[in-house]
Amino acid sequence: MSEPCMVCVDAGVCKMKTLIIAKENDMGMVEIEIKSDCPNILKMSWRLEPMSPYAEVEAEFHKSEVYKLANDAIPHTACPVPAGIVKALEVAGGLGLKRDSSISFVNDESEAGLK
Repeated sequence: MSEPCMVCVDAGVCKMKTLIIAKENDMGMVEIEIKSDCPNILKMSWRLEPMSPYAEVEAEFHKSEVYKLANDAIPHTACPVPAGIVKALEVAGGLGLKRDSSISFVNDESEAGLK
């Protein structure tokens, strides 16, 4: 079993924060607990059941259980929380490493830091 993974998502303009706690259980499934300022994220979290990290991480977007639940509960497609849930699931399931992700607005291509 991997260590629990905690991810904090600051959704941006709405100023709502979400804490995602993902833990692998004895059956190799990942259980997800959500604490959030957002009522839509909380609504989504009530329907989250333990899931296979392999199946979820490799799923096509429209077949992902996380994104299906997000589609039903979150009215804003640009919300970054579903991606945070998948990242936490990936790390808790031992399929990825803990490394921050970000979305940044830039004024010029040179600020993007591309090689």
